[in-house]
Amino acid sequence: MLEVSELPTAEGFPVTVMPGLSRLFVDFCAGEPAARRFYASLPLHGDSQRPPLPAHWPELVRLLTEQNPSPSAAPALAALAGGAGTVVTGQQTALFGGPLFTPFKAATAIARARKASAAGHPHVAVFWLASEDHDFAEVNHVTFPAGRELHKLVYGPAPEAAQPVGGIVFDDSIAPLAEQARDLLGGDDCIASLLEGYQPGRTFAEAFRTFYERAFAAQGLLIVDASGRDFHHLGAPVLRAAIERADELHSALLKRNQALEAAGYHAQVTVAPQSSLLFLIDGKTGIEGKTGARLALKRTAPTAGEPQGLWQAGSGRYSTADLLGILESEPERISPSALLRPVFQDFLLSNSTIIGGPAEIAYFAQSAVLYERILGRQTPAAARFSATLIEPAIAELLRRHELFLDRILNLEGGEDGASLAKLLAARSMPVETKQKLAAAGNALDEELTALVDWMQAQDKGLGQSAETAASKVRYQMNRLRTLAANFQLQREATLTRHAESIAQALFPGGVLQERVHGAAYYFARYGLDLAETLCMQAADDCPGHKAIWL
Repeated sequence: MLEVSELPTAEGFPVTVMPGLSRLFVDFCAGEPAARRFYASLPLHGDSQRPPLPAHWPELVRLLTEQNPSPSAAPALAALAGGAGTVVTGQQTALFGGPLFTPFKAATAIARARKASAAGHPHVAVFWLASEDHDFAEVNHVTFPAGRELHKLVYGPAPEAAQPVGGIVFDDSIAPLAEQARDLLGGDDCIASLLEGYQPGRTFAEAFRTFYERAFAAQGLLIVDASGRDFHHLGAPVLRAAIERADELHSALLKRNQALEAAGYHAQVTVAPQSSLLFLIDGKTGIEGKTGARLALKRTAPTAGEPQGLWQAGSGRYSTADLLGILESEPERISPSALLRPVFQDFLLSNSTIIGGPAEIAYFAQSAVLYERILGRQTPAAARFSATLIEPAIAELLRRHELFLDRILNLEGGEDGASLAKLLAARSMPVETKQKLAAAGNALDEELTALVDWMQAQDKGLGQSAETAASKVRYQMNRLRTLAANFQLQREATLTRHAESIAQALFPGGVLQERVHGAAYYFARYGLDLAETLCMQAADDCPGHKAIWL
């Protein structure tokens, strides 16, 4: 196993280096007033301004203690029993630990909890398993780097209905898949421990929990799966509000969406005319006529016979009284939507700060109106730590070719490394070739500019035609540069291999590494010490993106 230095060299870049970010997220990170008005202000002293302890706190601590029996969790549980605050993040329960940004979330929560505690305001980090989500296609796969290639592992047996993914039980096909993962990752004791939960008879949530309990044991991360009856019973006031005040909350969300759009932003979650904030779990699998599916609850307009309106889930129709009855007797069957979940979560855990990725930060701007109406407060949000991890072999290639991460992330058409290969070829051309191309290009551009300006002065239409023709000439000049670069590539085949290696390692398929590579790959290569490395890097509150040399 490779050794990890206490704090690898890191370089920071502005958040705008990351491709595909929404304007709302960029402005949030920059602290722009136009965006900040949709969010609660961050506390002045780290994550210290915790809400008052709720009445259900002793019961919540008991439930968390049951779910976190490891000795490593004892200090955090004791702190909670003494009234410590929480910094919360979470993620869907994905195959083999999911993508790299998942431990980045955990590390950010831990770093912020440490900062608040060091300032004299005890806090602990809590990781929320989003086990009620039902998008199986989002979590049934993982991708691991393998040289200049990526190896994708997929768990195939899909549920017959859109069941909550966390409760799906692995069949026998998980065993050979886990063996493939171990073969790809090295099969040492570290990765075997992390993947221990991925075996027949275990659920997605159980296996995912095992992975992160082991990965962040030394940091005392608490993990909660709130999909069961006890947690939903505690959180029933939030779910009841979503039932009884459905129309009021729907109207508030529509107004918030309009305000976001009027400010030039977007609504991350669509609010349809009949949509609600709830799902209904269709009973238990195995009971005749029940599928265990998570069905969206939709509203129908009030009528004389049903002045409170009706609800529909699949083919079933329910009155408000029916849903309140289910909430009373089987609260685990009422499931919050993506917009309501942070409110449900923060009611239970009395969060000081919630940590999210770019998409989550965007929909927190919508959830704010639900916080205000249901909880009477809004939990401050903070963006998770974001980074690209650079392994030694890739770092050596970057140094050899004098490349920086921001240059790679901003290459156009760099999905397969071809653009990067051309860049490397252009840089490796003989000096004389570079000089002649530069001289020709500069001279051509100077002469064309002067000519087009003169023709525009003669006649506007003539000038427009000249500009079009000049663009075609410049295009041909660029073709000459490309021809020279391609010739250089043919002479130096290693440049293509280097470009492919760099692209797959740092920007696979034109997507940030953290969204593609499986977290397990890096724990396998660098051991459980990687968790502490990430926590130390996440301690920097400056929004942006880091390049971290391992």
